[in-house]
Amino acid sequence: MASQAALSDTAKIAHRAFVDMRQSKQLYFELLQTLDQKYKTGGTASIAENLQLEQLLKSHDENVTAFNHAIQAVNDKADREALIRLMS
Repeated sequence: MASQAALSDTAKIAHRAFVDMRQSKQLYFELLQTLDQKYKTGGTASIAENLQLEQLLKSHDENVTAFNHAIQAVNDKADREALIRLMS
């Protein structure tokens, strides 16, 4: 099993970006699920909920961009493979 400690500093940054991206995705989908349940019972999203959803999506988009840049910086093949195993 791959260990984060075995990664280069560049790969550690990419791994952190991956964790941030995964977390922001989870938060976004959790709010979507909450709103879906609200819609199923005839409710509607409040202005605050719509704003929160927009902010979560923006945060996730930024995290995706950060991850894409970070993963591109991992040039060493063995380091990249270890990173991919860690993310799996």
